[in-house]
Amino acid sequence: MSPSTAPPGHPKRWLILGVICLAQLTVLLDNTVLNVAIPSLTRELHAATSDIQWMISAYSLVQSGLLLTAGSAADRYGRKKMLMAGLALFGVGSLTAGLAGSTGQLIAARAGMGIGGALLMTTTLAVAMQIFAPEEQPKAIGIWSAVNALGFAAGPLIGGFLLDHFWWGAIFLINVPVAALGLVAVAALVPESKNPRGDRPDLLGALLSTIGMASLVYAIISGPVHGWASRHVLGSAAVAVLVLSLFAWWESRIADPMLDLHFFRDRRFTGAVAGAVLLMFGIGGALFLLTQHLQFVLGYAPLEAGLRTAPLALTVVLLNFSGLSAKWSGRLGTPVSIALGMVLMAAGLVAIAELDAGGYGGTLLGLLLIGAGCAVANPAMAHAIMSAIPPERAGVGAGINGTLAEFGNGLGVAVLGAVLSSSVASGESLSAGLGAGQLVGAVAVLVGGLVAAGLLKRAERRIA
Repeated sequence: MSPSTAPPGHPKRWLILGVICLAQLTVLLDNTVLNVAIPSLTRELHAATSDIQWMISAYSLVQSGLLLTAGSAADRYGRKKMLMAGLALFGVGSLTAGLAGSTGQLIAARAGMGIGGALLMTTTLAVAMQIFAPEEQPKAIGIWSAVNALGFAAGPLIGGFLLDHFWWGAIFLINVPVAALGLVAVAALVPESKNPRGDRPDLLGALLSTIGMASLVYAIISGPVHGWASRHVLGSAAVAVLVLSLFAWWESRIADPMLDLHFFRDRRFTGAVAGAVLLMFGIGGALFLLTQHLQFVLGYAPLEAGLRTAPLALTVVLLNFSGLSAKWSGRLGTPVSIALGMVLMAAGLVAIAELDAGGYGGTLLGLLLIGAGCAVANPAMAHAIMSAIPPERAGVGAGINGTLAEFGNGLGVAVLGAVLSSSVASGESLSAGLGAGQLVGAVAVLVGGLVAAGLLKRAERRIA
């Protein structure tokens, strides 16, 4: 369908985008805000280290395990319905978490919030694809991506402010009025959309994908804690491989699969998938190392370190909200945009690794380069994934995009954390170990950009 014959966007599309970005922001803040509350939870709830790990992991495990299932449910039953359900579950879970009187209650509440988070992460992007005309989708996805970066930067800052003035439950209770406001706005403004075919629900596929992805993520996040050769990690990894293999076999045999494996025959899709995993691998792991670099090498306090990561997110927000990144992507094309963005990100990681002797100046340069690269590459990558999937499967596409981000980020933290540990164990300084991890991340991002751009360019030639 050409742009001239494509359906026009929804008349209130920009207002609706603001509403769904607000819903998205609450989920993203919760991904990072808990980290600053760990001392308070340890002191006031008498939480052990294992309790803290489960408070963090319960949310990410449930959310990452359910992303594909949530996206499929949104396509079948209605994206507006699932968005409202996600807001309601997230709000109730936040209220329960804020009033929790024990570590067990807080862990259970966090798991409930993970269900709501999975619904929100998939439906917000799917709705954005439905309400905008094709020519406006890159800018809309750019703004959606900028909100992701804003959530990453604002989480520790908001958490630190609340903990300075209130008790730890405030970091969860602040979500309740936001979720309520979002629920009213979604009900009033967001149009319903779903797959007109009404495919039969793939219940076994949903079960297998949830168990398989949760097991995979658990293996990744358990590696640094229990050791990569421990029974926790090997057992979870074995379950993940077995169950995800069964999932792929089942999806290839049924008439209405939750995840159509034929998507992977499209070079646009496979290129974007490969790039997204390696992008998040490099960036997720490198930012994990960056927080330690700022605190342990440069000597900043946690709140000061959080403030000094802000230039990355502010660069993403500025370039995407202004529409500059969408304009550049439109002129350069998707393959070149992804390659350019990931080259800039790789250069930023190298700057952080190699210019740390000069203090914060080298880190600031690296953050600005990474932010500029993210602003160009991330929306182009997400748009490539969503464009390669039929519009009626937008929820599944958003689920794939979210799953890739979770997987790549977790893998990056695990692998680059292992690089740091092995470097320090071999006698190198902490600074050298952190630099080695950043350089490995830079290589991963650069390879991802080249692979993704090459596959997308070949796909464009075939279409032409």
